[in-house]
Amino acid sequence: MSQSLIPRWRRVYAAEGSVVAPDERLSATQTIAMGVQHVVAMFGATVLAPLLMGFDANVAILMSGVGTLIFFLFVRGRVPSYLGSSFAFIGGVIAATGYAGAGANANIGVALGAIIVCGLVYALIGAVVWYFSSRPGGGTAWIEALMPPVVTGAVVAVIGLHLAPIAARGAVGGGGFDAFMAVVTMLCVGGVAVYTRGMTQRLLILVGLILACVIYYILANGLGWGTPMDLSAVGAAAWLGAPQFTRPEFHLEAMGLIVPVVVILVAENLGHIKAVAAMTGRDLDGYLGRAFVGDGVATMVSGAVGGTGMTTYAENIGVMSVTRIYSTLVFVVAGVIAILLGFSPKFGALIHAIPGPVLGGVSVVVFGLITVAGARIWIQNRVDFTDNRNLIVVAITMIFGAGDFTLTFGSFVLNGIGTATFGAIILYWLLNRRRDAY
Repeated sequence: MSQSLIPRWRRVYAAEGSVVAPDERLSATQTIAMGVQHVVAMFGATVLAPLLMGFDANVAILMSGVGTLIFFLFVRGRVPSYLGSSFAFIGGVIAATGYAGAGANANIGVALGAIIVCGLVYALIGAVVWYFSSRPGGGTAWIEALMPPVVTGAVVAVIGLHLAPIAARGAVGGGGFDAFMAVVTMLCVGGVAVYTRGMTQRLLILVGLILACVIYYILANGLGWGTPMDLSAVGAAAWLGAPQFTRPEFHLEAMGLIVPVVVILVAENLGHIKAVAAMTGRDLDGYLGRAFVGDGVATMVSGAVGGTGMTTYAENIGVMSVTRIYSTLVFVVAGVIAILLGFSPKFGALIHAIPGPVLGGVSVVVFGLITVAGARIWIQNRVDFTDNRNLIVVAITMIFGAGDFTLTFGSFVLNGIGTATFGAIILYWLLNRRRDAY
């Protein structure tokens, strides 16, 4: 691949099933269609995460597009990826802002400052990896040693468990009809996951949410069983307009709750790079530091205007594995499309019209999937739980996170996610010192 600032994409006429490399491109029509598909694949997560934290959906989708273009520039267009809202921030943001789970988050500025600092730490880690990337080990060996699968799996699972009470409260809502619709929403998502195939199955959250909203509308607006959906704001909203940006505030306590998320972001990005490298057959270790810095800068820029923290997404890998199209030009198009959507108030009004019980039901599924994702990391990497070292690391980490084990040092507060994250890393290091001595 050429070493120019961005790839000089070579036009190819791909037959069905053939591979399109990162530095190749399809026709303009096909490239735009693929860009739309990636935005749609990311849509459920990119929009749902800000809603669960009380962020503005328009700002989130806009900054996902901006973040994708920032990432593209830092990796010089060599790593196909779309950046979207990270679910890893949800627990820390809710704890830092006291968000009740419905409507706009009144304390969003407190979270934004911590998100910016988290992005800065992430970028600094990336800069270190970038600096040492030319040395033996490719700059990644120390990260893999610091965060082996037993640690990353435990931390990912903890995020889901920490959020479980919030999901349960959101699903119950006012009881009665609200609880019924939350269960219906879970069944809709589960039905799409099990009984559909192809792209529909990959969009299980989005499709399930749409089905649940239709059912809610029929039962509430049509039959009067519950609080009707209010769509008046959708009709009144303009098609084009600037989103509502928010100024960040910097509080040390909020940083203690949110900055530890950087461990998850590093693990997610590392896994993404490894997966893309395996699919494309190209060595991308040299771009790992650049990817970290790009993601970190994108998170800082997003937090500066009211957006969520950014991360790479498995949905991209799923789409690429199905289509076998890895052209990075597709992600430039996807980023531009997301930016255009961000400047549509009507789109934002439609998102905010989603009923609370439906969001509560989706939260149960999403937070549960986050927890299971941690277990999946253990299974895929064959973590040995007959080894007492691994058992102790996971056992303590899970209880720290699920029980919200909080440490306070003056004005600095580290909640369950933070103590679980750093506890897992420190415990693994301490318990493996004896092994390293042999």
